[in-house]
Amino acid sequence: MAPRGVQVQAVLPGATRTAFWGPAGESLPAKMVMEAEELVDAALAGLDMGEDVTIPSLPDRADWDSFDAARSRLGPNLSRQHAAARYGQAA
Repeated sequence: MAPRGVQVQAVLPGATRTAFWGPAGESLPAKMVMEAEELVDAALAGLDMGEDVTIPSLPDRADWDSFDAARSRLGPNLSRQHAAARYGQAA
């Protein structure tokens, strides 16, 4: 959809204080909870930067890139006809 000017972004927030917060969220350490306004600002900045995945609390984008590359390498091996040879099975 990019040629039509449509940009898609996934935002992966951590714990975020919202109107739905309630008692369960209050038990988390304050340093783990982002205010909703800050989350939205970071998400919009990520969109402006062209990020397809934005994790507002992640300090280093390279950490996500490494994770995503490793996940992609796993794909072809997640569903196979036989167990891996490391389990003592004939492959």
